[in-house]
Amino acid sequence: MGAEEPAEGFSAEAGRSRKIIHIDMDAFYASVEQRDNPELRGKPVAVGGSRERGVVMAATYEARKFGVHSAMPSVIAKRKCPDLIFVKPRFDAYKAISLQIREIFAEYTPIIEPLSLDEAYLDVTENLKGIVLATQIAEEIRTKIRAAIELTASAGVSYNKFLAKLASDHRKPDGLFVITPKMGPAFVETLPVRRFHGVGPATAKKMSGLGIETGLDLKGQTLEFLQQHFGKVSSYYYWAARGVDERPVRADRIRKSVGAENTFPADLFVYEAARDALRESIDKVWGYCERFGIRGRTVTLKVKFANFQIITRSRTGQMPVRTRSELEQLGDALLEPLFPVVKGIRLLGISMSSLAAEEAEHPEFSLPV
Repeated sequence: MGAEEPAEGFSAEAGRSRKIIHIDMDAFYASVEQRDNPELRGKPVAVGGSRERGVVMAATYEARKFGVHSAMPSVIAKRKCPDLIFVKPRFDAYKAISLQIREIFAEYTPIIEPLSLDEAYLDVTENLKGIVLATQIAEEIRTKIRAAIELTASAGVSYNKFLAKLASDHRKPDGLFVITPKMGPAFVETLPVRRFHGVGPATAKKMSGLGIETGLDLKGQTLEFLQQHFGKVSSYYYWAARGVDERPVRADRIRKSVGAENTFPADLFVYEAARDALRESIDKVWGYCERFGIRGRTVTLKVKFANFQIITRSRTGQMPVRTRSELEQLGDALLEPLFPVVKGIRLLGISMSSLAAEEAEHPEFSLPV
């Protein structure tokens, strides 16, 4: 799933009635592996590293029955499900399939906002086939994905993005759910706040401490109260509790950042070893930028130590990074001052942000001194 700024575009103004679909592929990476390898079908499968420090990136529904989920350490996942089968991710395959799915979306509307490889918003208020019912479009898309790609997708249909995403989660996997304008506010009121997009475990715990457990509880709070406790994101909570979301589906949406990270089988203590280990993540980040023709001005290094302390170091240039070599130089410049280290390094990552489409020519990027 892709990161969004949830507060953006929330207001009390009632715009024209829109027809929004949120499509979310079911256990995408893991389902692709089951599709391509019949021996994995019907079995608990996790995409990710099986080693002690690996992490589950995706899990089949057979694995989820045991409590296995994405972002779970592999060692815990294996403990919960002893028969769990680990497979290495194949990002090139996932990206190719994602493009096939995108082509199906494009048969109905050019207004497509991808959030990640496996989910997207579609505005079908005015669609290319002149179909009146958004529900019919969602069902046709799901049918085509099943027939052409042999995977299942869940769909949510509603009058705004917030509710469409809630709807797609409501009957997963392989489900379709519609939230109409008439039922929207009441649907939100009954929902636990932890189900709201943008409310993570820490925020849900904080809300619980304030007596806010459901959408109805949230709706009962004043904007001033929410601002006092949650700051700038408070307007999102205030209007979401009322089923209001005026954000448009943005066909030109660009990622805010692109990054990659790697957890090592043994802690790193020497700069040269850490520098060499960072190269794999640099290759992944630069490869993505090359494929999609984007460049970034801000480079951020992420370091997780053996005691699980996480630090980041960033530098921002006036001009975007032009080449992989420049990205590597910046990464090294951020990494080297951390040495010598007292605690070993268990994870390194690098990301670029302040992204924009690549221009034909760039002035020279120079490292800050």
